[in-house]
Amino acid sequence: MDTIRPAEEGDLADLVALYNHYVANTAITFDIEPCTVETRRPWFDQFAPSGRYRLLVLENDGGELVGYASSAPLKPKRAYETSVETTIYLAPSAGGGGRGTRLYGALLEALEAEDVHRAYGVIALPNAASVRLHEKLGFRPLMVLDEVGRKFGRYVSVQWFERAVG
Repeated sequence: MDTIRPAEEGDLADLVALYNHYVANTAITFDIEPCTVETRRPWFDQFAPSGRYRLLVLENDGGELVGYASSAPLKPKRAYETSVETTIYLAPSAGGGGRGTRLYGALLEALEAEDVHRAYGVIALPNAASVRLHEKLGFRPLMVLDEVGRKFGRYVSVQWFERAVG
């Protein structure tokens, strides 16, 4: 049975490996160069087991880390502090079967106990599976930023989604 839990220090290398798959092979993230444990450390260190900024991991029944979901500051200015940007990544082998729904749902449920007013998801397009997941979990589409990024020699648009929390 899969396990969802807060990330721990020992997860960082696996988190980097999972993320780097998407950096190297997709336009889902706009990072261009793969991360190292050292360069990903500031990202990892912003999370805590409680509070607004969380990092949950999904382990399969063999104990392998196969996904993560996080909530991070939307913007650095203090007036934005009750809004978070949420993210989810699953290993390619972990898709389907409701894992993304359970993992992302667990993150959103945890945020309901915190001083969080809105969650925002930003999806590189096209990504029908992520759009469906966000809509299933109560996010509503806001806007598309057309061709806002360039990766692999092509321009990529993103769509913002919003969900009330609490």
